[in-house]
Amino acid sequence: MSKIKMTTPLVEMDGDEMTRILWKWIKEILLEPYVELNTEYYDLGLEHREKTKDKVTFDSAEATKKYGVAVKCATITPNAARMPEYNLTEMWKSPNGTIRAILDGTVFRTPIIVKGIEPYIPTWTKPITIARHAYGDVYKNTELRVQKGSKAELVVTDKDGNETRELIHDFTNSDGIIQGLHNLDNSIAGFARACLNYGLDLKQDVWFATKDTISKKYDHRFKDIFQEIYDNEYKEKYEAAGIEYFYTLIDDAVARVIRSNGGYIWACKNYDGDVMSDMVSTAYGSLAMMTSVLVSPDGIYEYEAAHGTVQRHYYKYLKGEETSTNSVATIFAWSGALRKRGELDSTPELCEFADKLEKATIQTIEEGVMTGDLYMLSKLENKKKVDSKTFLEEINKRLEALVK
Repeated sequence: MSKIKMTTPLVEMDGDEMTRILWKWIKEILLEPYVELNTEYYDLGLEHREKTKDKVTFDSAEATKKYGVAVKCATITPNAARMPEYNLTEMWKSPNGTIRAILDGTVFRTPIIVKGIEPYIPTWTKPITIARHAYGDVYKNTELRVQKGSKAELVVTDKDGNETRELIHDFTNSDGIIQGLHNLDNSIAGFARACLNYGLDLKQDVWFATKDTISKKYDHRFKDIFQEIYDNEYKEKYEAAGIEYFYTLIDDAVARVIRSNGGYIWACKNYDGDVMSDMVSTAYGSLAMMTSVLVSPDGIYEYEAAHGTVQRHYYKYLKGEETSTNSVATIFAWSGALRKRGELDSTPELCEFADKLEKATIQTIEEGVMTGDLYMLSKLENKKKVDSKTFLEEINKRLEALVK
């Protein structure tokens, strides 16, 4: 068969360790035999980030803004232990954080559901998508230790030099700590629009939750911006689509989520989304079975795996030992990017290929062929654990049958 052609490039961001090896195999085994890949390649491996002093990360984000769709491999965010290992001159920041800031994106994470791997919460029969605001709050905070006898104040100086002060706490009797958080109306508005647009794309309800009864200005600002944008820009569209936007307190939302059947988008502030995405992924089975897409309010998409670089398996691979690494989330990053590229370019055959790639992947697992992590979770009777590359080859057998 002739290969599917891509009219517009998508941005390809390579990564680190075991996921970099899987990235290469996925392209060779599952993509290149069927698609004439048209990508603008950026190497976000830690060695190349060091070589370019992290310029490559910024370049890849700008390219994503240019072409509208990107697919990203998992990357290392270095800690102190990585400095000598990679001869780093600087502890480079998270590429994900840099890209999210440049794109002003919202991260949407959705579990991939397969037969034989049952959620720990039996009522969850449909996936729950976590939408995480990826700017501000504790991730861009300022913190100080405070000595006993000190007084801490919140001070804002306006453009004319006028000061507004609020007492945080008088540390008369004890040492303590303080933390300063901020967010931006523009970023919150972008978060709201990204979530509400995604709800229309998936034809799913959108839930949003904060603690506005306690945080009467900070969290309440999130609530107000979401409501204003929904009422002014989305209410009629949602009613026409038969879906709803729903606001509640974060503690009420947690209780409702546990009792629900799933099938909606749960929008969370940055910290809530960080925590709840891990809770939801674990409850559905595995972080390696989660799709992750960064969506900007301008309609720019960056697809990635929700997990890390699988360092332990990489060291085994370097020793020539067999690994059984789950590549599903990385496969779905590619399928998501190819589908979106096909939608934007009106290339239905590319969208159909993405659908078939996902179907073949799920079919492989449901027929009992899987990697070690899934083998431990699966309730299937006739199941077989295979190594990393064999798993991809097994998917390709089923993909070949689907594309004929």
